[in-house]
Amino acid sequence: MEMRVSVIGMGGDVMQLEDYFDFLAPNDIRVKGSRIGIETILLDYVDLGLSAEEIALRYRTLTLEQVYATLAYYWHNRNQIDAYLQAAREHEERMIAEQERNPPPAVRRLREMAQKRYTTSEPTSAQ
Repeated sequence: MEMRVSVIGMGGDVMQLEDYFDFLAPNDIRVKGSRIGIETILLDYVDLGLSAEEIALRYRTLTLEQVYATLAYYWHNRNQIDAYLQAAREHEERMIAEQERNPPPAVRRLREMAQKRYTTSEPTSAQ
């Protein structure tokens, strides 16, 4: 049986912890009212060791309450969210590798320009 956690919101309203999030898909949980996925907040917390206050400063569209709700949700559902975060990391790695293999036309053009600039600016051998 899943246990739901009630919290008192900033306005004094009693809310379920899950009320802070939009569950768009099993691999897409976002902070309600924003486009920010919980993985953005949690990777800053878990991987970078940032505090809730530092995260709130980093993402100014989020309130400190939303950041704390995300951290509470993580700690309450740690096993599932650790798997969610691992899947997010793996997805990011796959997308980066795909972009390296098949860069968009604009990126290819910029790389060509950079290579051309590099090869034309190389010093010639001293005579």
